[in-house]
Amino acid sequence: MPPRTAKDRKNPRLPPEVTRLLYVRNLPFSITSEDMYDLFGRYGAIRQIRIGCDKNTKGTGFVVFEDIYEAKEAVDHLSGFNIANRYLIVQYYQHAKMSKKLDLKKEEEEITKLQEKYGVSTKDK
Repeated sequence: MPPRTAKDRKNPRLPPEVTRLLYVRNLPFSITSEDMYDLFGRYGAIRQIRIGCDKNTKGTGFVVFEDIYEAKEAVDHLSGFNIANRYLIVQYYQHAKMSKKLDLKKEEEEITKLQEKYGVSTKDK
C-alpha cells in the first residue's frame, strides 16, 4: 500500500501538539542508529535520528520524520513497544515544555549551591 498523502486522509487536521520531531525515552543503552532507523523507518521517511550518549542523555533519542502524519503513526504504534525488555516512551517533542523543565532544574541547582554557600538548610530539624 503506497503512503497516503494529506489529500488522501479523511481527517487532515491534527492536534496542535503533533510535530515531526519525536522524543524517545527508555531506549536500551545498546541500541544503535541503525536499529532506530529500522524501527522507526517502518512508519515513513526519516530525516534525522539522534541518540543520547552522555550520562544525562543515555537511553533517550530524537527522531525527525519528513512528514507529520508519519510521525503520528510512529507515536501511535511505538509508544509502549517492547524492545530488549524495555517499553519505549515516544512523545512529540515540545520545546516550550522541555525548556521549562531545564529552567526549573537550573533554578533548583542554583538554590542548592546558594544554600550550601551560606549554610542554609530547608530540612526540618
